Amino acid sequence: MTCRDLGGPCDRQHRGETADEVIQAQDRHLAEAEQSGDATHQPAREAMKARWRRPRQSLHWYRDVQRSFAALPAGPS
Repeated sequence: MTCRDLGGPCDRQHRGETADEVIQAQDRHLAEAEQSGDATHQPAREAMKARWRRPRQSLHWYRDVQRSFAALPAGPS
């Protein structure tokens, strides 16, 4: 999945064995962008921070990501 697929502004790919790993990779990417002063990622970073603070309210987003991740074609084995 890409940063854009997860609500960010760019096409950086995030990979992992589970949706949770992909979400955590996106969180790290947004944190690194924020630390480097990348203002284009700021709204996505604020949204991700809000999801971590209010996980119950963010279940809809989380389940959407899980469905999108499950629908991705299988990678090379």
